[in-house]
Amino acid sequence: MRIVVDMNLTPAWVPYLASLGHDAVHWSEVGAQDAPDTDIIEWARASDRIVMTADLDFGIALAQSDAAAPSVIQLRTGATLPGRVGPLVARAIDGARADLLSGALLTIETGRVRLRPLGLDRTDQA
Repeated sequence: MRIVVDMNLTPAWVPYLASLGHDAVHWSEVGAQDAPDTDIIEWARASDRIVMTADLDFGIALAQSDAAAPSVIQLRTGATLPGRVGPLVARAIDGARADLLSGALLTIETGRVRLRPLGLDRTDQA
């Protein structure tokens, strides 16, 4: 999967995700460090990337907009370093692979993982 790691997470996630076979980039490599969340969302959508963040605003913004992309992996764990929660994140991503590719919010907490498809309120028009 193609993932952009948000500024609020360490760049150490990039090599960790790459070791799992993902194409990862840290936002600091592609955009302004003080860019608003909307810029990151738009860049991720245009670049066909999933946003990985510890910021709750991404999930809220996508839910309110009823957008189907980009998918978001949201860490809500006490620790956010790959050495501490990497295996938990890896299992969650693997388990949600199909949903993340079609548009989903994956929330990873210490005791549970939640998955919510994006764009549930869209209506198909013929």
